[in-house]
Amino acid sequence: MLRFFIFAGVFAVSLNILQAQDSAEVDSLITASDTLDLGNDVEEGFFTENLDSVKITEQFKEPKVTLTSGYPTKLPDSVYIQRLQSLESPLEFPFNSKVKAYIQLYTEKKRQQVEIMLGLSDYYFPIFEEALDAAELPMELKYLPIIESALNPRAFSRAGASGLWQFMYGTGKMYGLKVDSYIDDRRDPVKSSQAAVNFLKDLYKQYGDWYLVIAAYNCGPGNVNKAIYRSGGKRDFWQIYYRLPRETRGYVPAFIAAAYAMNYHEEHVIYPREADIVQATDTIMISELLHFKQVSAVTGIPVQTLRDLNPQYRRDVVPAQKKAYALTIPVDATEKFITLEDSIFAYQREKYFASDRLVVSPSNHYNAPAAPKNKAKVYYTVKSGDAVGLIADWYDVYSSDLRYWNNIRRNLIKVGQKLVVYVPKNKVDHYKKINGMSYAQKQAISGRTVNASKPVPADKKLSQTVSSEYEYYTVRSGDNLWSIAQKYPGVSNNDIMRLNSLTNGSKISPGQRLKIKPKS
Repeated sequence: MLRFFIFAGVFAVSLNILQAQDSAEVDSLITASDTLDLGNDVEEGFFTENLDSVKITEQFKEPKVTLTSGYPTKLPDSVYIQRLQSLESPLEFPFNSKVKAYIQLYTEKKRQQVEIMLGLSDYYFPIFEEALDAAELPMELKYLPIIESALNPRAFSRAGASGLWQFMYGTGKMYGLKVDSYIDDRRDPVKSSQAAVNFLKDLYKQYGDWYLVIAAYNCGPGNVNKAIYRSGGKRDFWQIYYRLPRETRGYVPAFIAAAYAMNYHEEHVIYPREADIVQATDTIMISELLHFKQVSAVTGIPVQTLRDLNPQYRRDVVPAQKKAYALTIPVDATEKFITLEDSIFAYQREKYFASDRLVVSPSNHYNAPAAPKNKAKVYYTVKSGDAVGLIADWYDVYSSDLRYWNNIRRNLIKVGQKLVVYVPKNKVDHYKKINGMSYAQKQAISGRTVNASKPVPADKKLSQTVSSEYEYYTVRSGDNLWSIAQKYPGVSNNDIMRLNSLTNGSKISPGQRLKIKPKS
């Protein structure tokens, strides 16, 4: 259950901390901040799941500088404060126990994940910066996708948000992102970045405060407006902290900590793992149906490279029929592509596009992936309480890869379903054993423990949590999401869609039970 308290002094304390010069004064101010019960724990949510899903694979090289001795821990708060103060930005970076908890998460507990994100940032940050610069928005907003997706363009949340910037279906469509069976522009780094910039600009016009904007980006304007209303009109993140959804409370501190980690990683002996993503690219406009395998067979560009550079194409197909679409390729392959263009489109045309139509026979289904290089296939049978993220963690693979290999949509799996997993050939025997393990044993191999004193089935736990934390509404004949939202001040139809993982607001039916909002 959400707890609602008004602490008008939180932000003032943070500002005083930033201004404190004497170390004793700093210590006293930090102590005062802790009495406001911000806590020093990390809020669980999709952000931490994204971070946990980041795995070291063959795609990432060893850091150029490796750890030869210990890394700094238990730094004085004054060090964090001074460093945050030194960041040149129109955003202020306050410090408190919650920010500290997230800084320690990045710099101590999740060091390898930060190494990977630093490597990915070399490719993605210039794209974000170009869009932000053109709109004259703070460059530091480029750290939002670290929290939203851990810089994974195929990240897909439990609520249905997708891409680097985690757009919901409705919001994405509102900002011009196309989503259909073949294309998901929410995964397109360039288009989604432009949409995110436009969304952030609109939010800033509404709030005039970047931390309220960041909070609204996470939980929606409806929840922020409700928190402002219930706090008596206060328009400061820290003063409405306990009025916000639990995950959003950690979102702004996580953003501040991400800015810290990206700027001071070397001080914590963290260095990038370079990602095997082509840095120099070119764009070719495609005006006919084209399959990635046609391009790969003729030009030699690996299919995986085409997927990495074009994550918006959901089925390895550029569906160019009525309009042209962009295909990103390595710049050193541009001349070859242009020279061999006719051969590329003609290669096994009937196999991929019979009668030049965007329909492929099941025998040649393009969405069934071949075994990754140097990998072997093992199987896992879904059991009660399993989730895509858990299974991926047990097998040390990306959740996005597990979904891709098994055509999983919206993380929906069912008991008894057999999943294919590709694992290193030299570890097949190890991973084959997982299918026969108990839940506790599988959690143990991931470094987690299960409380056996009160065994409660996962589905029962979920239902207990849901029933105790949310208000519900039973749909009646003639209802729609807009009319339902009007019954609850501060709730929008987008909020209801997000809570219930709805992609089409018109598809609700009488008798359906919908989550409306967290209980107060």
